Amino acid sequence: MTADAQMASERFYTDLAAFDDFADFVEFDAYTPVPDDWVVVLSDVQGSTRAIAEGRYKDVNMVGAASITAVLNACGDIAVPFVFGGDGGTLAVPGSRGQAAREALVRLRAVSEAMFGLALRVGAVPVADLRAMGTDVLVRKYELSPGNFLAMFAGGGVERCDDLLKEAAPDSPYLLHSDGDPGAPDLEGLSCRWEPLVARNGCMMTLMVQGTDDDPAAERVLLAEVVASVSEILGHQLRESAPASPQSMRFKWPPKGLKLEARATAGGRSFARRYLEVLISSLLQLWCERFDRRLGTYNAPVYREELRANTDFRKYDGLFRTVLDVSQAQAAEIERYLEREHRAGRIVYGVHLAQTALMTCLVFSLEQSEHVHFIDGGDGGFAKAAVGFKARLHSR
Repeated sequence: MTADAQMASERFYTDLAAFDDFADFVEFDAYTPVPDDWVVVLSDVQGSTRAIAEGRYKDVNMVGAASITAVLNACGDIAVPFVFGGDGGTLAVPGSRGQAAREALVRLRAVSEAMFGLALRVGAVPVADLRAMGTDVLVRKYELSPGNFLAMFAGGGVERCDDLLKEAAPDSPYLLHSDGDPGAPDLEGLSCRWEPLVARNGCMMTLMVQGTDDDPAAERVLLAEVVASVSEILGHQLRESAPASPQSMRFKWPPKGLKLEARATAGGRSFARRYLEVLISSLLQLWCERFDRRLGTYNAPVYREELRANTDFRKYDGLFRTVLDVSQAQAAEIERYLEREHRAGRIVYGVHLAQTALMTCLVFSLEQSEHVHFIDGGDGGFAKAAVGFKARLHSR
């Protein structure tokens, strides 16, 4: 590959036009194939169901977010698309950063059990291989706020990667393994200081929905109908039921996730030193939050407003996924609607209800307002919804 071609490949996602109306995620003709030299890298927490049953869903979310953080830091100033799945993460990276991304995930895998008490499965699949299998990796860039984006994936390639990882034999070329001590991953920016988001309307509803028609045009119409029907039941657009709201957000000191953050971001420092740094930093953050003040680059009222705009509570990666703050009556009506559509053979879905939602943060630059916040339903969220989704999928 020539230097110009490599530069063009590396700038693909940066130069990709963004859209800012979430409803347009169903415009599948507007998705763009990622370059052929790119690689999909992904992670999956092994035994996540048992860990969630033990009440360790925050740890599971942290590892999923850590895999995204590690790869983003390995890619440096090259923008890459990513999606958070609750118990893992998926990214597409240029071929020139493929090895760095693999090494970042191998480092995380090697320390995950010691750092988080969870085993991690990691993999990498060349996009060219996915196309040879008859799937594709198509992407759109959704703008949450200036400078902050979420990726929407289509084409079936990301879903195929997930299957390849979970069904892989030990000698699969797509599985990544660590040999010896690969070193510690760079997880700078990973944070988990906010309390669980308490539902203001009654419950947090985690949804996963996929149409059963392979035709993109039919899928477009169907998913648009699903979003419109759920919005009609709610009586407003989905963003009005976002889990992060002024009523649901709480900051306590010391944060429950303090040890997790300190352990993950210690790098070459001792845990004790990093713990003290995070302890002091979070205390200053508490002061700012309590009195709505600014200290250095942290401006409490501005940050909270940006945070609410920059959550991934609705997304699409081959499945429409969302976490919504709804009443019990609304949740029941939404589930009845989805079940009718499922019995009619139009959709497959999964749902999970909890009293809270969890938020894990990636803070790149407060000064530049660059931060993204991952949302999952409490008590297992997406992982629990996936159980029902897979059961309905297998029953077809």
